[in-house]
Amino acid sequence: MTSMRAKLKVGFVQEHFYGAEGAKSQETLSMHAVSASKYPDDGSDENNTYAKFSPGADLKINIANPALFGGFTVGDEYYVDFTKAD
Repeated sequence: MTSMRAKLKVGFVQEHFYGAEGAKSQETLSMHAVSASKYPDDGSDENNTYAKFSPGADLKINIANPALFGGFTVGDEYYVDFTKAD
């Protein structure tokens, strides 16, 4: 079985509104692979490892569950695990 873990950072949260009342209908998260302009020489920063082996990634995901609205903030970092579905 093939699996992979990525570490992504929230770069932008876009809110979407719908209808005459303007109720929030969803949020779109834009995430990118972690990176930095400089890492410690000894490689001790975890993001250094992720940036080395997954140097580029972009993910957009639409959230329509109101219970999750407001739960993601620009700058937050998340692990994203990919496991093959049967």
